[in-house]
Amino acid sequence: MTFQPCPFNLSTINSHFFLTSSHLIPQNAPTLAGFVMQNTKDKDLVILMQAIALCCKQISTAVKRAGIAKLYGLAGEQNSTGDDQKKLDVMSNEIMTNALRNSGVCAVLVSEEDEEPIIVPEGNQGKYCVAFDPLDGSSNIDCNVSVGTIFGVYEKKEGSVGTTADILRGGDDMLCAGYCVYSSAVELVFAFKGGGVHCFCLDPSIGEFINSRVMKFPEGGGKKIYSCNEGNSEKWDQPIKDCVEAFKIGEKPYAARYTGSMVADIHRTLLYGGIFMYPADKKSPKGKLRILYEGFPMAMLIEQCGGIASTGLFNGSFQRILDVVPGHIHDRCPIIMGGERDVNFFYSFYENAGIEIPK
Repeated sequence: MTFQPCPFNLSTINSHFFLTSSHLIPQNAPTLAGFVMQNTKDKDLVILMQAIALCCKQISTAVKRAGIAKLYGLAGEQNSTGDDQKKLDVMSNEIMTNALRNSGVCAVLVSEEDEEPIIVPEGNQGKYCVAFDPLDGSSNIDCNVSVGTIFGVYEKKEGSVGTTADILRGGDDMLCAGYCVYSSAVELVFAFKGGGVHCFCLDPSIGEFINSRVMKFPEGGGKKIYSCNEGNSEKWDQPIKDCVEAFKIGEKPYAARYTGSMVADIHRTLLYGGIFMYPADKKSPKGKLRILYEGFPMAMLIEQCGGIASTGLFNGSFQRILDVVPGHIHDRCPIIMGGERDVNFFYSFYENAGIEIPK
C-alpha cells in the first residue's frame, strides 16, 4: 500500500484558524478590568478584581495540571467547616489569600479553608472585605468534574479599621459578587449590586477575561431541571419529598441534574433554567452550605438574573437568603434557588401543608 501524504499545509491551517478565531471576539467587548472601570470609576475595585482574576487564572492552571503535578487526593487535613481538604484546596487558598492580602485594597478576608478571618495589618489595609470559597466542589476534582471559585465583596465602614464586624452583615450590603467556573472554558460570572449579571470568558491567547454575554433566566423559566442530592431525601421535610416526586411525573417531567459542585449546578441553572436545592434536613437543620461565601454571592446573582433565592423553611420561617445576618463567619443556611416558575412550584407544597409563604 502506498502512503499518500496529507494534502493540507499545517502552517496554512494554523494561520487560517487563528485569523478566523480572532473574529469571534467583538472588537468592543471589554475586559473585566475595563468593564469595572467603565461602570465604577473606582481604581481600588479595579485592582481588587484584577487580583481575583489573577487568582482564577492561577487556580485554573493548577486544576488543569492536577494530574501531572500530582495534585489529586487529600492533603491529610480538614478545613474550618470539617470537610476533608484536597491538595488543590490548600493551594487555591494560598493563592487567594496571598494575592488579596498583598493587593493593598483589602482589610478583611474570610475563606472557607481558614478557621479565623484574616485581618490585614492596619498600615496596609484597603477598603474591601472579601469572603471566598477558593475551590468549590473540590470533592469532584479527582474525576475531572467542573469546579469553581466563589466570592463576595463588602466595603468596610468608612473611617474604621477593618474587623470581623465589617463582614458579618446581611447580603444586601455586598458591593459585588461572583464566581469562576473551571471547565472546558474558564468563565467568570460577576455582578455589581443592581447592575445585572455579566459573564467574562478567559481568552487563553491573551490571558484576559473578555465580556461575552449578559446572563438572565430564560424567558418563561427555561428548561425544567431540578438539582439536589436525593441521597438525603429520607431526612427532608415531607413537602420537599412531595415536591421532588412531583418533578418526576406529568407529560413533561423535570430532568434531574446534580454534580455536587455548587458552581457548576448554579451556572447551569442560570443558563438553562430550573431549581437548585440544598435544604435543611434532620441531620443538618441549618443546611450545609455556608452563608458568607456560598449563599450570599449566589443569591445576589440569582436575584439579579430574575430568580428567587430562598432559605426554604429555616428556623421556623421562610427567609430571603440576602436578609439572613450571619453570627459567625462559617454560619450555614439552607439553599433553594432558581427561576420564579420553579421556586414558586416548590413553595406550593408548603402552602398545601398550611405553611404561609411571605410574599
